Amino acid sequence: MPLHSKGLSKGRACWYGVLSGIVEPLAGFITVLLSSLISPVLPYFLSFAAGAMIFVVIEELVPEMAEGEHSNWGTIMFMLGFTLMMILDVALG
Repeated sequence: MPLHSKGLSKGRACWYGVLSGIVEPLAGFITVLLSSLISPVLPYFLSFAAGAMIFVVIEELVPEMAEGEHSNWGTIMFMLGFTLMMILDVALG
């Protein structure tokens, strides 16, 4: 929709959308082929992906945190609080 609103035809905008998503099955196929090599570091990859998703959700879906002069402080404090909560959860059971 954004590409079509900028003047591209519907077909070309759809084609660009398809091309932007083609990397996912290709990366999935490569991951399956290399699964024996990736298994030891998979928890680290998944935790990085989870942290990145939490950052995106907080930065984009909670707009009040992004307002003002020091817009990153709310996000940073949320991430530190979440990290502390997870540490306490693991330490205290």
